[in-house]
Amino acid sequence: MFGKYPLAEVGALLADPSRVAMLTVVLDGHHHSAGELAMAAGVSPQAASAHLAKLTAGGLLKAHRIGRRRMFALARPEVGHALESLGAMARTGAASRATTKADTPLRFARTCYDHLAGQVAVGIARRLVAQGVVRPRGADYHVPAAGARWLAELEIDLAVIRSYRRQLARQCLDWTEREPHIGGALGAALLQRCLTAGWIARLPKTRAVRITDRGCRALQDVVGVDVASMR
Repeated sequence: MFGKYPLAEVGALLADPSRVAMLTVVLDGHHHSAGELAMAAGVSPQAASAHLAKLTAGGLLKAHRIGRRRMFALARPEVGHALESLGAMARTGAASRATTKADTPLRFARTCYDHLAGQVAVGIARRLVAQGVVRPRGADYHVPAAGARWLAELEIDLAVIRSYRRQLARQCLDWTEREPHIGGALGAALLQRCLTAGWIARLPKTRAVRITDRGCRALQDVVGVDVASMR
């Protein structure tokens, strides 16, 4: 039906609120069961199965078995980037910009697939650009030699992450802030470093993350981001 326009096929997949609800859940970068996704979307197991089949066939989700359970995750990082960008485009007008109390933790700091998003992530991106660690280049970020040295001090080996089969650093349009945060392999490495150092802690059953007291101090001292002023 949409063979001539593949984008229309993706649009048709995203036109159903139940499928969007499922995609929003898997934006945390983890694998989820069909039962979990059915509950998140508020649909029956049979309806969830039909939705998941369409999302998998459409290339937005991938599925594999863990034991007897079939688990689902985003098919590739680019899907998460596209969903985040579409979310930012959708937030137009005063009504859609209104932030509820439930939205506040997600807006402050959350995961976007495998990298950090939200106010804190946008603040980090701004500071790294200002310090010359990364430089905007088209839709991506370029990392100059000075940036590579800065990352090495943070125990992030740029040569290693360059070897990954994905974009190094992309400007991922944040859906709540409508400014870019850092995605791609570098964004994933930065999030992992923050988690390993105990600067950020994951929260159960949500994409929102907590910036620890240690993280607040480190982000201020190392990056120059005043997390406390964002709360």
